[in-house]
Amino acid sequence: MNDDARTNIGTPTPATTSSDETELREQVARTREELGQTVEALASKTDVKAQAKEKAAAVKEQAADKAALVSGQIREKAGRAAQLLKDKTPDPVREKTARAAVQVRQSAARAGQYAADKTPDPLLEKAGRAATAARANRTPLIVLGTALSVFLLVRRSRGRRR
Repeated sequence: MNDDARTNIGTPTPATTSSDETELREQVARTREELGQTVEALASKTDVKAQAKEKAAAVKEQAADKAALVSGQIREKAGRAAQLLKDKTPDPVREKTARAAVQVRQSAARAGQYAADKTPDPLLEKAGRAATAARANRTPLIVLGTALSVFLLVRRSRGRRR
């Protein structure tokens, strides 16, 4: 290799034409664009946090879909069971049950009114505040009640084994 070849690196030779130069520039531009896309794709593959968020969102959506499906199936089966029970129950029994339910509601209302009449006002106010707080925090109370029930059942079943 001679010195002229080394010093003329990158300079066009007289044999190249402008169409060759244009073609080379376009090829370089395409290569740069492809390289940029490749770098972006590699960067997105290495972004673990974004992938975890996407996966979590997908799992959450699948869980919501499954819950909706299962809840629909449960409602449908419960409706069918209720209708079957209603169809199999004789009319006299249904009438007696309806009358008993009315009597129970009336008795409960009377008992509630009696208790309200006999309860001191400060205690009624505290009970009202407690009821309001319970209504505002239903979910935590339900979770707490369920956890307590499970704990007591497990404890009870272990006591019987001994």
